[in-house]
Amino acid sequence: MQKRWNILQADEERTTALREALSINKTLCSILVQRGIDDFEKAKQYFRPQLSDLHDPWLMKGMGKAVKRIITAFEQGEKILVFGDYDVDGTTSVASVFQFIKNIYSDTDFYIPHRYREGYGVSKLGIDFAKENGFALIISLDCGIKSVELISYAKTIGIDFIVCDHHLPDKELPPAVAILNPKQADCTYPYKELCGCGVGFKLMMALASELGLPDGSYLGYLDLVATAIAADIVPITGENRTMAFYGLKKVNENPCAGIKALMQLAGIQKHMHISNLVFVIAPRVNAAGRMDDARKAVQLFVEKDYDKALAFAEMLHSDNADRREADSSITEEALAILESDPLCKNRKTTVVFQEHWHKGVVGIVASRLIETHYRPTVVLTKSGDYLAGSARSVTGFNLYEAIHACREHLLGYGGHFAAAGMTLLPENFQAFSDAFERVVNDLITDELLIPEIIIDAEIGFAEINPSFYSILTQMEPFGPENMRPVFIARNVYDTGFSKIVKEQHIRFVVKQNNITLTGIGFNMAPKFSLLQMHQPLDLVFTIDENVWNGETNLQLKMIDIRISA
Repeated sequence: MQKRWNILQADEERTTALREALSINKTLCSILVQRGIDDFEKAKQYFRPQLSDLHDPWLMKGMGKAVKRIITAFEQGEKILVFGDYDVDGTTSVASVFQFIKNIYSDTDFYIPHRYREGYGVSKLGIDFAKENGFALIISLDCGIKSVELISYAKTIGIDFIVCDHHLPDKELPPAVAILNPKQADCTYPYKELCGCGVGFKLMMALASELGLPDGSYLGYLDLVATAIAADIVPITGENRTMAFYGLKKVNENPCAGIKALMQLAGIQKHMHISNLVFVIAPRVNAAGRMDDARKAVQLFVEKDYDKALAFAEMLHSDNADRREADSSITEEALAILESDPLCKNRKTTVVFQEHWHKGVVGIVASRLIETHYRPTVVLTKSGDYLAGSARSVTGFNLYEAIHACREHLLGYGGHFAAAGMTLLPENFQAFSDAFERVVNDLITDELLIPEIIIDAEIGFAEINPSFYSILTQMEPFGPENMRPVFIARNVYDTGFSKIVKEQHIRFVVKQNNITLTGIGFNMAPKFSLLQMHQPLDLVFTIDENVWNGETNLQLKMIDIRISA
């Protein structure tokens, strides 16, 4: 698949000024300037984040009311239910806030809705459970901001709600006792990009300060907060960066028993990065809700005994193995359907349906299909009498808007710019599919149908050395709005020592102006012929370390390659 290269530029004057202030490599300074780090103070906060940088939790609208209501519950002996969604952000939020409150006040329990019986967010079953079991206060985490009717219903049966959420509020807010959400229009909290677990963390901070508890009472949950930040794909800037930095430190030095058990099962011995949380921990936690019941993810995170935590981790590990099997077999079936359809290659969308596909993995399958057929994609399956499914977008295309335009064919839908879900009647499948194709065809540009590689800077091989790499690693944790830098080197030549390994990958040895570097190109074997043409090449890559036979060397990880212009 051909990709378009977008090479970013930085302001020359600001780059020079930053280089004078920091005395580090100019290419790195240009990347920092692009990311808004353009003076000594900002660089200091970026490279050396401090827990003292965290904002005062009392700046968040509703915090005073929330803390007061929780303390009233303590004083009046009311039962408290901590309620959260079934994904990583929801389960880590519940695990941390539940443990924090339980340590102070024993009459506390938690509730995770079942993905298929109750659906996303606050559920009527959950509220009824609270009523039947005598709970007077529900603290919802990572959900609730849109649950106007359900929270109104809870109010009529004598249950108060505190909503901690980070999703964009609608005009009408639920009648909760307190709402903590930095995205509320009139909330002056300085950082708007917290995940649900981050909002829960701020509530713990405020409760600790009100009750005179030590900082350790809430800082101990930073490993869970970092896991949520990684999994929920929120920007790793500002406060999120500080929490992710210290959360990763805890993951590497002293993780909770549950994270330690998941690391053990995944066979991770080495230093954990944000990418390990995203690709190793998060899928196992999400698999619990996708394949079965996410309650055990919370049980895993709150378990203190390592052997018991390992038993929960094994359940998640097994759910994840089932999820992988389902997702790869469904992806194969879906690709076969597309290959056998002669009209497929002229379409601007992909819409596929089989009634036996597992509902828990259709979103993952949609993402997989985009890797081969790069266009907005919907994957549907049978759910009771209806069809239900997930949609995923390509970068830069507003998927929610397109689904909204097809609403006459749907029973229900929801989502955001990049991902959505929907239900429809089986007889409306073709009408929806045709409408979605028409709408996307009208809205999408040809450019958006070609995957884009964002390249941070051009670099010469002479700059790539251990001290350069040492500063590069200090830019971690990487993630949205602070991605691992991608470089381009021009006029690079193959040395004749490159080869294909395991039929799919390229192990390459290239040189630029007499400086030779080695690297790996995973799944890049189809590009091997370019190296054999003995022509100057432009190489796009990231830089990491390769440990081989006890020796550590820098290596390039190829992202793309083409003949130099």
